[in-house]
Amino acid sequence: MNRKILPSQSIYSIITGRASVSASKKGSITVEAAMAVPIFFLAVVSLLYLMEMMAIQTSIRSGLQYAGKQAAKDASVVTVVIPSHIESDVIHAVGPERLERSIVIGGSGGISCNRSRMSAKTGIGELVVTYKVRLPIPMFRIQPIEYQEKMRIKAWTGYEKAGFEMNDNTTVYITETGLVYHKDYQCTHLDLSIRMVAASELSSLRNVGGGKYYPCEHCMRNVGGSVYLTDTGDRYHSSLSCSGLKRTIYAVPLSEVIGKGACSRCGR
Repeated sequence: MNRKILPSQSIYSIITGRASVSASKKGSITVEAAMAVPIFFLAVVSLLYLMEMMAIQTSIRSGLQYAGKQAAKDASVVTVVIPSHIESDVIHAVGPERLERSIVIGGSGGISCNRSRMSAKTGIGELVVTYKVRLPIPMFRIQPIEYQEKMRIKAWTGYEKAGFEMNDNTTVYITETGLVYHKDYQCTHLDLSIRMVAASELSSLRNVGGGKYYPCEHCMRNVGGSVYLTDTGDRYHSSLSCSGLKRTIYAVPLSEVIGKGACSRCGR
């Protein structure tokens, strides 16, 4: 067996070469580890600040809802919105201590509702709260971010005030689902005038307004030999007991009819 004897210098070169390679690998791993730690730390800090931003945004939105209820109640007396009152209600709902230790610039003093308005004519208002948050992330200079929350409210004005009500005790007639009141009990809009016709004639029949008849959503499943319809309606029925053919009429004073208009035929 032939053995090749290397010079001592060659042996030394091989040993030192392997050592240098091993040292370079260890050095690169150390550098990578040194870079990964601050990056990981920065990611964790950024995530925590993002969670805090979402938490404070949710808290202020809830506080604005609370302030909106209070403003709608106060506007029942005077139809106006006072921004300083809105700010106080928002701060009270969120909590001054919570705002002071949050990322909101200025704490409770950084909450502004100066853009809130309400129409004295319609009683509809828009509440606006603005604030800025800071992100003190190391190694980065991030400018403050401005947030804005909006909410629309309606003043609790209730019914019409006394003096504007109808004091007429004239008897009128209404139905459960009708949008108008009738002065004549015999009004054609109250008289259903039910009649039975052959189903084969439906395509050529028209109501008093010239409209076609369509199947009732409640009782029509299969069209039989005969159906029921009215002169003023636009549906045909398979049963006389269908709720679409029933109409309950109530006689009430005109002063109690709120939100209903007069019938175009008998209400003039």
